[in-house]
Amino acid sequence: MSPLVAPPRLSFLDRSRTRKGHDAPQALRDTVRLARTAEELGYHRFWVSEHHSVPGVAGSAPTVLAAAVAAATSTIRVGTGGVMLPNHQPFVVAEQFGVLASLFPGRIDMGLGRSVGFTDGVRRALGRDKRDADAFAGQLAELLGWLDGSQQAHPQVHARPAEGLHIPPYVLATGKGAAIAAAAGLPLVIGDLRDRERLTGAVEDYRHAFVPSAWAERPYVIVAGTVAVAGTPEAARRLLVPEAWSMAYARTYGTFPPLSPAEEIEGLTMTARERGHFEDGLRGQLAGTEDTVAAALDRVVEETGADELLVTTSTYDRAALVDSMTRLARIAGLG
Repeated sequence: MSPLVAPPRLSFLDRSRTRKGHDAPQALRDTVRLARTAEELGYHRFWVSEHHSVPGVAGSAPTVLAAAVAAATSTIRVGTGGVMLPNHQPFVVAEQFGVLASLFPGRIDMGLGRSVGFTDGVRRALGRDKRDADAFAGQLAELLGWLDGSQQAHPQVHARPAEGLHIPPYVLATGKGAAIAAAAGLPLVIGDLRDRERLTGAVEDYRHAFVPSAWAERPYVIVAGTVAVAGTPEAARRLLVPEAWSMAYARTYGTFPPLSPAEEIEGLTMTARERGHFEDGLRGQLAGTEDTVAAALDRVVEETGADELLVTTSTYDRAALVDSMTRLARIAGLG
């Protein structure tokens, strides 16, 4: 096994995927358990995500879940990948992270995204619409103002206990997000690994446009993507099968289901449309043995200059998932 030539920091994002035969509460408990594993393996951060009204994802309240993860661990950084700021009032987000950072000082990250609810019904339930994503830059500035005490829109109002605390913010970027991160002088989290030309172009633009701030003196790039490692290429590919089928099903029928076992999916008779989406979900992902994945990640770091890699792996088999994380930690030389 060849380790990464110059390994950056390695972190993990878990989306609290539900699995066939296992309910949503179990998925949340699995996330907390996986965070302990990540800490034991030496990962730098463990982040959780925000999704609403998705049958296949249990993580709808990332700050609440982050509190459970932080309480179950002791050294690993814990954060959100991310809180979707257009869904929330910046004042409330500041308060929530202030509580987290007060309870777990020096360990909390504030990852922020600009997505709104995926469907019209979810957006109505949240009291939002698609246009709210366009207000992300202003919401971000307001949120940072609540943290450093500089906001003037609401005189004599303070976000307690957040005001004055150093809670590192990160911007999750697709499209406009990279430019917003650069203008605000914030670290950038960006993927995906399958569209390398778009990825490297966005990273170059971010670095070129970056304006130093009180939050970050220089550009900081976290490259995110799906990675699966196993003893054979075939076993690594099978790790990706459950998520690829869920994506194919969602694109075909409009709902994102829980993960099914790989062997069950491999026995399905798929329509041409389903098969096309399924194969597309497998295409271009970083999956293989330790040697092949180490070489692939070396190329990612070389092409992007990433300061950090944020890995996500969603699969049905939890033992195989932990094995993949362990192999990946070994590639990165974690201890």
